[in-house]
Amino acid sequence: MPWAEVLSLLAMLAGGALWFDSFQSREAGMRAVRAACAAEDLLLLDDTVALASLRPGRDDEGRLRLCRVYRFEFSDTGNNRRDGRVTLLGSELVTLHLPHSNRSRLRSVGTAETVDGEQNRPFPRLPS
Repeated sequence: MPWAEVLSLLAMLAGGALWFDSFQSREAGMRAVRAACAAEDLLLLDDTVALASLRPGRDDEGRLRLCRVYRFEFSDTGNNRRDGRVTLLGSELVTLHLPHSNRSRLRSVGTAETVDGEQNRPFPRLPS
């Protein structure tokens, strides 16, 4: 077998192994994100994660692994989109970032209460 065929076969096998490893990591990230959104009573939008970065990294034992950062969108009120991130080293969860929501600032429209020194208006003011 000529060397070019052997090298191309090895490159295809390495590409297949990378694809399979990426698929397993993405599934591990999806499980972590779904569990976190369910625990925080958040709505995972689009029901998916998207790869944001891929770089080499070392685990606690010094082994070289691929570090993947996935982005996803969630909603805390049902009317907004917020960005979150999950970082995996291989298939192991390293960090999961869900920015805090402003649920405490929500109020019902039509009451005479004041919030932050403002009178409650019939239509809430949009954040700037």
